[in-house]
Amino acid sequence: MKTDDFDYVLPPERIAQTPAEPRDHARLLGLERVSGTLTHDHFYNLGHYLRPGDLLVVNQTRVLPARLPARKQPGGGKAELLLLNRRDDHTWEALVGGKGLGVGRQLLLLDGRVAEVQEDLGGPRRLVRFETPLDGALDALGEMPLPPYIHERLADKERYQTVYSRAAGSAAAPTAGLHFTPQLLEALQAQGVGLARVTLHVGLDTFAPVNEDDPGTHEIHSEWCELTEETAAQINAARAAGGRIVAVGTTSVRTLESAAQTAAAGRAVAAFSGQTRLYILPGYEFRAVDAMITNFHLPRSTLLMLVSAFAGRERVLAAYQTAIEEQYRFYSFGDAMWIA
Repeated sequence: MKTDDFDYVLPPERIAQTPAEPRDHARLLGLERVSGTLTHDHFYNLGHYLRPGDLLVVNQTRVLPARLPARKQPGGGKAELLLLNRRDDHTWEALVGGKGLGVGRQLLLLDGRVAEVQEDLGGPRRLVRFETPLDGALDALGEMPLPPYIHERLADKERYQTVYSRAAGSAAAPTAGLHFTPQLLEALQAQGVGLARVTLHVGLDTFAPVNEDDPGTHEIHSEWCELTEETAAQINAARAAGGRIVAVGTTSVRTLESAAQTAAAGRAVAAFSGQTRLYILPGYEFRAVDAMITNFHLPRSTLLMLVSAFAGRERVLAAYQTAIEEQYRFYSFGDAMWIA
């Protein structure tokens, strides 16, 4: 297995720059894992693929508007902070944009508060301390940290949030969930489909390509996730009753499979809270996930490898080629896949 095995060529015009309107009008490419059969549909018809007793597992994380414009002090030159991880009320790990941002350099935010670079963490990463906590100020100060391949400005910040987001902490959205509307969720639950919530705070490393020739030597990023005792009981009951566990997005897959590692015999998952470094490559045996809803992922990415582990590399890449030919929209604001 080589990283090149997960490469494909995507015409730039297939990269979605804006989300579908309404949310659930994105297209939906269905892939049957055993036969490789493809179906072409729209997300609002998701109920056609689900059965009573199935359980949707969604990631309720909420994206932080963590891109902060700033001015260097002294001098007044432009700079930018992209918050990654909060160490404490005053201190954050961040990516910095701008020259000369070494230890001791101060930055002035839009509201007049001052931040100081405390430590160089390598590359553009810095440890930054703010004179007062940012809690409550980010919504006014920050912009959404859209992926680098999206060049259009987002008019409404909520369009990069799922309608069920609750727990703030992500640097990127769990994009498979962006297609759901409250009305669609209500219709699915009326159909007898359950809904369970997990949390995984997405890191920016989720977009990083695998640069090693052997993907097995790639150092997978660590992300914090949580699956509560209550949710574990909900998932295990659905599985015991014959329902399918349907992961909404690769972040839900990663959380579910992390929680499956310590599950007792006969159980799909156990409660889990903490950092996960689970790296899912072809050959991995899935323990908790029976079906998956996901967007189209970047070439040579760990996310494409995860989906290939679930459905087979050849089948996935053939489906991607069909999606390109049929002019599906790709990546974060793009269309979706149903894989079962």
